[in-house]
Amino acid sequence: MKAIRMRSRCLVLAVTAAATLAACSPVKLIDALVPRTGYSAHTALPYESGDRHALDVYVPTSSASADTPRPLVVFFYGGSWQTGDRRDYRFVGEALASRGYVTVIPDYRLYPDTIFPGFIEDAAAAVDWAHTHAADFGADPQHMFLMGHSAGAQIVMLLATDRHYLMRYGIDAHSLAGAIGLAGPYDFLPLRDENLKTIFPAELREDSQPINHVNGSEPPIWLGVGTADRTVDPGNTTRFAARLESAHDRFTLERYTGVNHAIIVGSLARPIRALSSVITVAPVLDDVSAFIDAHSGDCLPRVLRHRARS
Repeated sequence: MKAIRMRSRCLVLAVTAAATLAACSPVKLIDALVPRTGYSAHTALPYESGDRHALDVYVPTSSASADTPRPLVVFFYGGSWQTGDRRDYRFVGEALASRGYVTVIPDYRLYPDTIFPGFIEDAAAAVDWAHTHAADFGADPQHMFLMGHSAGAQIVMLLATDRHYLMRYGIDAHSLAGAIGLAGPYDFLPLRDENLKTIFPAELREDSQPINHVNGSEPPIWLGVGTADRTVDPGNTTRFAARLESAHDRFTLERYTGVNHAIIVGSLARPIRALSSVITVAPVLDDVSAFIDAHSGDCLPRVLRHRARS
């Protein structure tokens, strides 16, 4: 009886944590529950000088053939370009490492320390570092994926569509293995928030929109969005997907019924995935892993795929 009561109490606590996530995204709480096994973490590695120019690398500890380097994923968190810390996203590193991917999670400058395009330039520098040092961690720089949530997804898709940021480092954005966006703002004008009007100066706003740079030569793109997202209008994703389709780009669009802005990234966390029978949890990790695995080899034909997930 005591064991049953203990399991029930633990489940209630876990469900409470998940419910709290749905309301306010306490990534620190999730991170405290994430396993510390199955990967090695290399933390606080500088990619440029400055307090916000450090990154963490998560390397799977499972055995892999020395002749088969692992895919490389560079993940950018969100926070309205104003908040966020790489140390709160261990759950992302653990989740992706559990699927065999070397994962890099950088910090980048935030407002008020910088405005657009400062954080995009930081992200490009972090991608260059990851590309340069991939082999040091058993990853293949030729199979590099960029991934982001919310503001981080805007950063990723701008790097993938406006090639001049990465070209500064000799990296052709269109040769990336893929770009992955969760609940991102890709077409978010006009601005109403006063901070955002400062972060994105009027003369640069059109250039800040990933949708404006699509030209048909993008790398394969995966887009995920929750139908219950009230933070970033899901129309950003559907409009971006429509533009990709009109340009004949390769892309995948996943719609998750009843999933909100926080849960779509929270669903990557092992503690939240364990509650899939109790709360609505999106199969984001499975879907993203399928995309990465499909595009880690030879390029696939240009096909379009759309699914609604419930």
